[in-house]
Parts: sequence; C-alpha cells; structure tokens
Amino acid sequence: MTQKAILLNAQDDVATALTDLPCGETVQVTLGEVSAQVVLHNDIEFGHKFALRDIAKGEDILKYGLPIGKALSDIRAGEWVHVHNCRSTRFGFQHEKYGVRA
Repeated sequence: MTQKAILLNAQDDVATALTDLPCGETVQVTLGEVSAQVVLHNDIEFGHKFALRDIAKGEDILKYGLPIGKALSDIRAGEWVHVHNCRSTRFGFQHEKYGVRA
C-alpha cells in the first residue's frame, strides 16, 4: 500500500500529503505506535497539511512536535490547514512553553 501522507511527530495535529488527495478520501497515518485516520473534507494538494483532530479556534497547531501557528477558526479533523485558517507564528515568535525561538 502506498503511503499517502506523513506524520512527522507523534504529537502533531496535522499530517502532510505526499500526493494530491481528493475530498472524501480516507487517509491513515502512522508513526511508531501512534496512528490516526481521517476522512478529508477538502481536496489536499501535495505538500499541504490536513488536520488529524478537531482543533479549536485559538489553539496552537503542532507540526514537528512544535507550534507552527494558531487556528483562526475551528478546524475539523480532515480539513485543509493553511493560511485561511492558521496564522503562522514562525516569524520571531517566542515559544516559551517549548524553549525554542522559531
């Protein structure tokens, strides 16, 4: 079976598409003992992210085990995660909780 998406850290809220994925497709990602399965609510282009769980407005969104942004609105599991619903925190934001400067 061909891997359709990748989970980069067991704590991540998103996975990254390894190919174009159509709306309605069921995608499963696994990393070690962590596994998640979602039905996509949007077409997801290669290299783009989709939510693995419901994310509430204002919550940090984790990728690489670290916050990459905050949800601008509620995001359902299986939805595309991009600039329309995620505000990036990568430009000089201090992630004190994680002890890094991103």
